[in-house]
Amino acid sequence: MGRRALLIELDSDSDVAATYELVGVLVERGLLPRPRDVVPAARTILVDGVPEPARWLARLETAARQSSSERRSDSGPPASAVEVTIPVHYDGPDLAEVADAWKCGVEEVAARHSAAVYTVAFCGFAPGFAYCVSDPPQPQVPRRDDPRPEVAAGSVGLAGAYSGVYPRAMPGGWQLIGSTSLVLFDGDREPAALLRPGLRVRFEALS
Repeated sequence: MGRRALLIELDSDSDVAATYELVGVLVERGLLPRPRDVVPAARTILVDGVPEPARWLARLETAARQSSSERRSDSGPPASAVEVTIPVHYDGPDLAEVADAWKCGVEEVAARHSAAVYTVAFCGFAPGFAYCVSDPPQPQVPRRDDPRPEVAAGSVGLAGAYSGVYPRAMPGGWQLIGSTSLVLFDGDREPAALLRPGLRVRFEALS
Protein backbone atom coordinates (compact mmCIF):
# COMPACT_ATOMS: atom_id res chain seq x y z
CA MET A 1 0.00 0.00 0.00
CA GLY A 2 3.04 2.30 0.04
CA ARG A 3 4.90 4.35 2.61
CA ARG A 4 1.82 6.20 3.86
CA ALA A 5 0.01 3.11 5.11
CA LEU A 6 0.22 0.78 8.08
CA LEU A 7 -1.36 -2.55 8.98
CA ILE A 8 -2.41 -3.05 12.60
CA GLU A 9 -2.54 -6.73 13.57
CA LEU A 10 -4.95 -7.75 16.35
CA ASP A 11 -5.91 -10.94 18.16
CA SER A 12 -9.65 -11.16 17.43
CA ASP A 13 -12.52 -9.60 15.49
CA SER A 14 -13.73 -8.01 18.74
CA ASP A 15 -10.34 -6.29 19.12
CA VAL A 16 -10.64 -5.13 15.52
CA ALA A 17 -14.11 -3.70 16.15
CA ALA A 18 -13.02 -1.87 19.31
CA THR A 19 -9.90 -0.43 17.66
CA TYR A 20 -11.79 0.58 14.51
CA GLU A 21 -14.37 2.44 16.62
CA LEU A 22 -11.63 4.07 18.70
CA VAL A 23 -9.85 5.35 15.58
CA GLY A 24 -13.09 6.95 14.39
CA VAL A 25 -13.65 8.65 17.76
CA LEU A 26 -10.09 9.97 17.96
CA VAL A 27 -10.12 11.27 14.39
CA GLU A 28 -13.44 13.07 14.93
CA ARG A 29 -12.06 14.69 18.09
CA GLY A 30 -8.95 15.88 16.27
CA LEU A 31 -6.65 13.70 18.37
CA LEU A 32 -5.42 11.83 15.29
CA PRO A 33 -4.72 13.10 11.76
CA ARG A 34 -7.49 11.94 9.43
CA PRO A 35 -6.29 9.10 7.15
CA ARG A 36 -7.56 8.61 3.61
CA ASP A 37 -9.11 5.28 4.53
CA VAL A 38 -9.45 2.84 7.43
CA VAL A 39 -10.31 -0.73 6.43
CA PRO A 40 -11.04 -3.40 9.07
CA ALA A 41 -10.67 -7.11 8.29
CA ALA A 42 -10.89 -10.30 10.35
CA ARG A 43 -7.68 -9.71 12.35
CA THR A 44 -6.22 -6.50 10.92
CA ILE A 45 -6.95 -2.83 10.28
CA LEU A 46 -5.39 -1.14 7.27
CA VAL A 47 -4.81 2.59 7.73
CA ASP A 48 -4.01 4.34 4.45
CA GLY A 49 -2.97 7.89 3.70
CA VAL A 50 -0.97 9.05 6.74
CA PRO A 51 2.34 10.90 6.17
CA GLU A 52 4.19 9.24 9.08
CA PRO A 53 2.61 5.86 9.85
CA ALA A 54 4.87 4.97 12.78
CA ARG A 55 4.22 8.32 14.44
CA TRP A 56 0.48 8.03 13.74
CA LEU A 57 0.42 4.61 15.41
CA ALA A 58 2.32 5.93 18.43
CA ARG A 59 -0.24 8.73 18.77
CA LEU A 60 -3.03 6.16 18.54
CA GLU A 61 -1.52 4.12 21.37
CA THR A 62 -1.01 7.22 23.54
CA ALA A 63 -4.49 8.57 22.84
CA ALA A 64 -6.03 5.17 23.57
CA ARG A 65 -4.46 5.11 27.03
CA GLN A 66 -5.36 8.72 27.79
CA SER A 67 -8.94 8.50 26.59
CA SER A 68 -9.98 5.12 27.99
CA SER A 69 -11.71 6.57 31.07
CA GLU A 70 -13.20 9.44 29.05
CA ARG A 71 -14.66 7.04 26.49
CA ARG A 72 -16.29 4.96 29.22
CA SER A 73 -18.20 8.03 30.40
CA ASP A 74 -18.98 9.37 26.91
CA SER A 75 -22.73 9.86 26.52
CA GLY A 76 -22.62 9.84 22.72
CA PRO A 77 -23.81 6.67 20.96
CA PRO A 78 -21.10 4.38 19.55
CA ALA A 79 -21.12 3.42 15.88
CA SER A 80 -22.61 0.08 16.88
CA ALA A 81 -25.74 1.85 18.19
CA VAL A 82 -26.93 2.32 14.59
CA GLU A 83 -29.06 -0.72 13.79
CA VAL A 84 -30.32 -2.25 10.56
CA THR A 85 -33.13 -4.83 10.54
CA ILE A 86 -33.05 -7.49 7.83
CA PRO A 87 -36.34 -9.38 7.31
CA VAL A 88 -35.64 -13.05 6.56
CA HIS A 89 -37.66 -15.97 5.29
CA TYR A 90 -35.89 -18.91 6.94
CA ASP A 91 -36.33 -21.29 4.01
CA GLY A 92 -32.73 -22.05 3.06
CA PRO A 93 -31.60 -25.39 1.66
CA ASP A 94 -28.92 -25.90 4.35
CA LEU A 95 -31.08 -25.58 7.46
CA ALA A 96 -30.63 -29.26 8.32
CA GLU A 97 -26.83 -29.01 8.12
CA VAL A 98 -26.82 -25.95 10.37
CA ALA A 99 -29.18 -27.68 12.82
CA ASP A 100 -26.72 -30.60 13.01
CA ALA A 101 -23.81 -28.22 13.63
CA TRP A 102 -25.77 -26.37 16.33
CA LYS A 103 -27.17 -29.61 17.79
CA CYS A 104 -30.75 -28.39 17.65
CA GLY A 105 -33.90 -28.79 15.59
CA VAL A 106 -34.41 -27.09 12.22
CA GLU A 107 -37.10 -24.80 13.63
CA GLU A 108 -34.76 -23.66 16.39
CA VAL A 109 -32.16 -22.47 13.88
CA ALA A 110 -34.42 -19.61 12.79
CA ALA A 111 -35.34 -18.78 16.39
CA ARG A 112 -31.74 -18.69 17.57
CA HIS A 113 -30.42 -16.83 14.55
CA SER A 114 -33.10 -14.13 14.69
CA ALA A 115 -32.84 -13.73 18.48
CA ALA A 116 -29.19 -12.67 18.40
CA VAL A 117 -27.84 -9.16 17.83
CA TYR A 118 -25.02 -8.89 15.31
CA THR A 119 -22.30 -6.37 14.53
CA VAL A 120 -20.71 -5.89 11.12
CA ALA A 121 -17.08 -6.80 11.77
CA PHE A 122 -15.82 -6.05 8.26
CA CYS A 123 -16.81 -6.16 4.60
CA GLY A 124 -15.26 -8.09 1.74
CA PHE A 125 -15.60 -10.96 -0.75
CA ALA A 126 -17.92 -8.80 -2.90
CA PRO A 127 -19.16 -5.18 -2.74
CA GLY A 128 -21.78 -4.97 -0.01
CA PHE A 129 -20.98 -8.35 1.57
CA ALA A 130 -20.77 -7.84 5.36
CA TYR A 131 -19.31 -10.34 7.82
CA CYS A 132 -21.55 -10.14 10.89
CA VAL A 133 -20.64 -11.55 14.31
CA SER A 134 -23.02 -12.13 17.20
CA ASP A 135 -22.47 -11.43 20.87
CA PRO A 136 -22.31 -13.94 22.46
CA PRO A 137 -20.94 -15.87 19.49
CA GLN A 138 -23.11 -18.45 17.73
CA PRO A 139 -21.66 -21.96 17.33
CA GLN A 140 -19.41 -22.15 14.30
CA VAL A 141 -20.72 -23.62 11.06
CA PRO A 142 -18.37 -25.22 8.50
CA ARG A 143 -18.40 -24.01 4.92
CA ARG A 144 -19.87 -26.35 2.34
CA ASP A 145 -17.52 -28.96 0.89
CA ASP A 146 -19.03 -28.28 -2.55
CA PRO A 147 -19.55 -24.53 -3.12
CA ARG A 148 -22.52 -23.64 -5.30
CA PRO A 149 -21.73 -22.15 -8.72
CA GLU A 150 -24.44 -19.55 -8.13
CA VAL A 151 -26.11 -18.30 -4.96
CA ALA A 152 -29.12 -16.01 -5.38
CA ALA A 153 -28.96 -12.37 -4.31
CA GLY A 154 -30.42 -11.90 -0.84
CA SER A 155 -29.46 -15.38 0.38
CA VAL A 156 -28.65 -15.43 4.10
CA GLY A 157 -25.75 -17.71 4.95
CA LEU A 158 -23.46 -18.87 7.73
CA ALA A 159 -19.77 -19.77 7.63
CA GLY A 160 -17.45 -20.17 10.58
CA ALA A 161 -18.52 -17.62 13.19
CA TYR A 162 -20.05 -15.24 10.63
CA SER A 163 -23.50 -14.50 9.25
CA GLY A 164 -23.82 -12.74 5.90
CA VAL A 165 -26.17 -11.84 3.06
CA TYR A 166 -25.20 -12.27 -0.58
CA PRO A 167 -25.55 -8.82 -2.22
CA ARG A 168 -25.88 -10.28 -5.74
CA ALA A 169 -25.95 -13.62 -7.51
CA MET A 170 -22.48 -15.20 -7.33
CA PRO A 171 -20.69 -18.44 -6.46
CA GLY A 172 -20.53 -19.22 -2.76
CA GLY A 173 -19.81 -21.89 -0.19
CA TRP A 174 -21.73 -20.59 2.83
CA GLN A 175 -24.51 -22.62 4.43
CA LEU A 176 -27.78 -21.02 3.28
CA ILE A 177 -30.52 -20.69 5.90
CA GLY A 178 -32.85 -18.08 4.41
CA SER A 179 -33.43 -15.16 2.08
CA THR A 180 -34.27 -11.45 2.21
CA SER A 181 -35.69 -8.99 -0.30
CA LEU A 182 -33.48 -6.12 0.95
CA VAL A 183 -30.99 -4.72 -1.57
CA LEU A 184 -27.60 -4.93 0.08
CA PHE A 185 -25.65 -3.04 -2.60
CA ASP A 186 -26.85 -0.46 -5.09
CA GLY A 187 -24.31 1.60 -7.04
CA ASP A 188 -26.87 4.39 -7.51
CA ARG A 189 -27.54 4.67 -3.76
CA GLU A 190 -25.59 6.76 -1.25
CA PRO A 191 -24.06 4.97 0.51
CA ALA A 192 -24.06 2.11 -2.01
CA ALA A 193 -23.61 -0.57 0.66
CA LEU A 194 -26.44 -1.00 3.16
CA LEU A 195 -24.09 -2.44 5.79
CA ARG A 196 -20.75 -1.06 6.93
CA PRO A 197 -18.34 -1.95 9.75
CA GLY A 198 -19.64 -1.09 13.21
CA LEU A 199 -23.34 -1.25 12.41
CA ARG A 200 -25.61 -3.46 14.48
CA VAL A 201 -27.80 -5.92 12.60
CA ARG A 202 -30.93 -7.82 13.55
CA PHE A 203 -32.38 -10.61 11.44
CA GLU A 204 -36.18 -10.56 11.72
CA ALA A 205 -37.94 -13.88 11.08
CA LEU A 206 -40.88 -13.65 8.67
CA SER A 207 -43.68 -16.18 8.65
